[in-house]
Amino acid sequence: MKPQDNLNERSSQWIFGYGSLVWKPDFKYKRSTIGYIKGYKRRFWHGDDFHRGNKENACTWGVAYEVTESQIAESLRYLNIREVILGGYVTEMVEFTPKENSQSPLLALVYIATSDNPIYLGPAPDTEIAAQIAICRGKTGHNIEYLLRLAEFMRRYCPEVEDDHLFSIEAAALTLIL
Repeated sequence: MKPQDNLNERSSQWIFGYGSLVWKPDFKYKRSTIGYIKGYKRRFWHGDDFHRGNKENACTWGVAYEVTESQIAESLRYLNIREVILGGYVTEMVEFTPKENSQSPLLALVYIATSDNPIYLGPAPDTEIAAQIAICRGKTGHNIEYLLRLAEFMRRYCPEVEDDHLFSIEAAALTLIL
């Protein structure tokens, strides 16, 4: 049984986003909170136009969204098309730790890119990744928008977190387009 198979039986479900979901969830939710998951590190090693990520011993910051009752089925249908069918991601249940110390950790569904995906590119120098990002465009827009919005989110909502990989690629991409 997949983790999401019995989610519709719950009255509430948390969904964690660490890429475009931080600024463009495109599904209804009750509330959201910023925080992180452990055991994963954001990497730009996925070869589609806007999805990225891989599993490592680290943490990844993003946003968890609480969806309730009828929103659960609708949100999962949408996200399974967006992230699994079109993006090649798999789902996992993870412990999400909210940034707010007053909130307890919670269980959240996350969509993860894996190396067995046909569009997985693997590690590359930041300058090569930036060059690809600078020229790629998909149905949702330019890939540079994805990179810049993600960097903006991290600076605005997680200024104490240093994401060297993200900011190094951002700097390299900006030198190419400016």
